[in-house]
Amino acid sequence: MPPTDTAPATPEESSENVPAGTARGAPDVPPQRTDAPGIRFEKVVKRFGRNVVLRELDFEVAPGERVTLIGPSGSGKTTILRLLMTLEKVDGGVIWIGDRPLSHMRRGDRLVPANEKHLHEMRKQVGMVFQQFNLFPNMNVLRNLTEAPMRVLGLSKDEAVERARRLLDMVGLADKIDAHPSQLSGGQQQRVAIARALAMEPKVLLLDEVTSALDPELVVGVQDLLRDIARGSDLTMLCVTHEMGFARDISDRVLMFDQGQIVEEGPPERIFEEPAEQRTRDFLQAVLAS
Repeated sequence: MPPTDTAPATPEESSENVPAGTARGAPDVPPQRTDAPGIRFEKVVKRFGRNVVLRELDFEVAPGERVTLIGPSGSGKTTILRLLMTLEKVDGGVIWIGDRPLSHMRRGDRLVPANEKHLHEMRKQVGMVFQQFNLFPNMNVLRNLTEAPMRVLGLSKDEAVERARRLLDMVGLADKIDAHPSQLSGGQQQRVAIARALAMEPKVLLLDEVTSALDPELVVGVQDLLRDIARGSDLTMLCVTHEMGFARDISDRVLMFDQGQIVEEGPPERIFEEPAEQRTRDFLQAVLAS
């Protein structure tokens, strides 16, 4: 899957200056934090060839906080989610989930690039709902929900099925447990995808344009479901969306991105009603007028 976010490289951030996988600016293990955030990006750099997508990015998401990333295409939003899912590797800096490094692992008093065993363990803490559902077409709904909890978490079949039934009831699809994805509408497939992500009981839930592939009449139902999940759980949520109304309703905080950096951040009421930066005002005007 090709990267969707690109930005021009700068001389200061060439690959000669930042070796791939180097914990740039943070080679030593910092003291363990009792107040560790749900997610922390620490001087994170990501590039694709000469295109620098993230430029020494620093930000935190508190445990249980719901944060939405907005900004133009190519600003780095989707790359952030792909890094958290370990679908891409950092070129500099360190990503943390709670008090544990995601992109790196501890070796004595140093941080070194994570090996596959460490990544496999850390992936259990992160769930993602994709734009295109990504359900297994050859499996029915029940197996889509039980396969990973059994294989990755080691749940028994009975435990996994019980969890799947509870989640399908929550998303309003208890009667579709034996259906295959091809027999479901787009909105139903996305609900199954949400249930599948929750079946892993992650600490962090990532949402990547989860309604953009849906017909307009199906969008509201999926958004309402996610609002209910956000309000009724202590999940740390990071959302990328062009649906500004959804961003406003679901978020504790909104971050405006442009060219791999945070332009502005704040509570949704201020960002959408009184943005301080001209770049934010221009973006919102263009999105809301479209």
